Amino acid sequence: MWIPLVEKFGGTHHGYYLPHESPNDLAVCLFSFPSLVDYEVYRIKSLTDSECQKAYKFAEDADCIKRYDRHFLRPLEMPSQVGQAAIFAQEDS
Repeated sequence: MWIPLVEKFGGTHHGYYLPHESPNDLAVCLFSFPSLVDYEVYRIKSLTDSECQKAYKFAEDADCIKRYDRHFLRPLEMPSQVGQAAIFAQEDS
């Protein structure tokens, strides 16, 4: 549901990840934006976007998000990636 919404606002959705061999009460969603400013613009615009509001309502009605944590990460720098950075956020359920 959120994959096209993140992309609509200029982000890249890297997918949802569920536990494999660990406690099963955590799901992680990774997405990135070109900059922290772009991410904050997405956050503000998503509050009034009708498609985002439908997604928020679905999550609220389904009670599928128990906790929401944001983490800002940088990928490990590889020689070909020096100077690049990405912002990631995490959703916990």
